[in-house]
Amino acid sequence: MTTVGRERGERRRRGTGAGLLLTAVLTAGLAAGCTTSDGPRDDGRGTARESPAQPGEQDGPPVLAVKIDNAPAARPQTGLDTADVVYTEQVEGGSSRLIAVYATALPESAGPVRSARESDLELLRQFDRPLLAFSGAQSKLNPLIEQAPLEAVTPQSEPDAYTRDPGRSAPHNLYLRPGRLMDDPPGEAALTTGFRFGEPPADGEPRGDLTVRYPAARFTFTWSGAQDRWLVSMDGAPALTREGERLAPATVVVQYVTVRPSGFRDFLGNNTPYTETVGSGEATVLRDGRAWEADWKRPAAEDGTSFTTDSGEPMNFARGQVWVVYAEAP
Repeated sequence: MTTVGRERGERRRRGTGAGLLLTAVLTAGLAAGCTTSDGPRDDGRGTARESPAQPGEQDGPPVLAVKIDNAPAARPQTGLDTADVVYTEQVEGGSSRLIAVYATALPESAGPVRSARESDLELLRQFDRPLLAFSGAQSKLNPLIEQAPLEAVTPQSEPDAYTRDPGRSAPHNLYLRPGRLMDDPPGEAALTTGFRFGEPPADGEPRGDLTVRYPAARFTFTWSGAQDRWLVSMDGAPALTREGERLAPATVVVQYVTVRPSGFRDFLGNNTPYTETVGSGEATVLRDGRAWEADWKRPAAEDGTSFTTDSGEPMNFARGQVWVVYAEAP
């Protein structure tokens, strides 16, 4: 098994995040298509193009972003398999939370829904006034949420859109019903991420699995040739849907970023990490059972994130769900 961090000595140290010098290393993956004996090929699910629109160019309805609980008591989650993009981020105590972004389809239910963090606001600036569904936020953060270019969707603002699962204990039992917010998904044009989809670069090393560790959480992605997908495990256990199916994105990106203390703490006094997603650095992209070292760049919060190979070639993703794992740059 390949664990993020073991290969860091082989990588160069470069990249900046939000104006700060990053020492970045690439270790993650992106997966989707098929592999053949003479190397990877495009799976036919995408064309070589960027996201349908760039931030600020979209005239239609916005994406729906949902803050998802990832504590062991919250699993299996609902609606993650329907998301177009799933972001993972570090929170207090070294644990993890997820943000699921919906544009091409809406699940009947998504959750458990948990609270927002300051760095969510920067991450979501790449979308045109997205809907952000979350359970609440500490009072110090509320003014920043109100000033952010997004629409907050909470149990207080949209009570009919939320429900509690009586079979689960609080706070792991709050679920969003997206159909109460919008009749139809906004469509692919709302995904102003900057991602490109199409044929993979010519190189890439065979890779069977990859693990990313947070201080108190870990994600493992294992290639399945039978499914042409990366099977997700969390904290050593298979990540499943409520129906018992494995979560299996087509593309996984481990993006190395600056994770610094914020000005916020939880009720136990633990500092809330701030994940900087504007800047540049390194990443690892897995697709088709192979891994590519890549560079990421997001010049401003209103921009999407572009990825290129070490040779400067655009790093195309395989068509399908994308997971972006934010890992701390060394």
